[in-house]
Amino acid sequence: MSCPMHLPESHGPDRNRLPSGPPDSLDRRRFLVEGMRVAGVVLLGGAAAGLAAHSGHNELLVWQLDPDLCTACGRCATECVLDPSAVKAVQFYPLCAMCDVCTGYFDPNHQERTTAAENQICPTGAIRRVLVAEQAGVPRFEYHIDEPLCIGCGKCVAGCAMMNGSLYLQVRHDRCCNCNQCTIALACPAQAFRRVPASRPYLLKRKAQAILDAKEQKG
Repeated sequence: MSCPMHLPESHGPDRNRLPSGPPDSLDRRRFLVEGMRVAGVVLLGGAAAGLAAHSGHNELLVWQLDPDLCTACGRCATECVLDPSAVKAVQFYPLCAMCDVCTGYFDPNHQERTTAAENQICPTGAIRRVLVAEQAGVPRFEYHIDEPLCIGCGKCVAGCAMMNGSLYLQVRHDRCCNCNQCTIALACPAQAFRRVPASRPYLLKRKAQAILDAKEQKG
């Protein structure tokens, strides 16, 4: 951001009146001094802006996927330079309803409510379904992502979006090459990819962040 240039103001009641004749030597000297001062202000302002811009770029930036913009189109799995993709599904457990019939786990056309591969929506079996409790006779399950198996296709994310939306996609930085131009970002129809500071490399959904904020307020 550049600094505004402040020009010196004239003084006296006639500051807006044009001079009627040529300036004398003292006026010329003042004109030259004031001109040099203004030039110095401009140069210093430009230098300060340049230093600010330079210091602002010292922190490493990395690619990340905004889960509130993501449409789970499937291109994260096919457009990444890595195979499998550096994009993985992640689970925000406080948002998960622990459903028996999880739309992010079961294929819409599943025949049985079992962990058989043909009943799962994930093509690589990257989601583990674990029974953790029963409430009033209703089983409650946790759904865990096995990241080495996840290809970032987003099928579980699209399915989970019909429920609480606790599953979403993120670029995993222990795998990402941090390319100068991310090939997935170029192909993303929702323009959900953007650069974020490496000190804060992951993004939460807004409603997930709201849950964390509410917990912090309760203490």
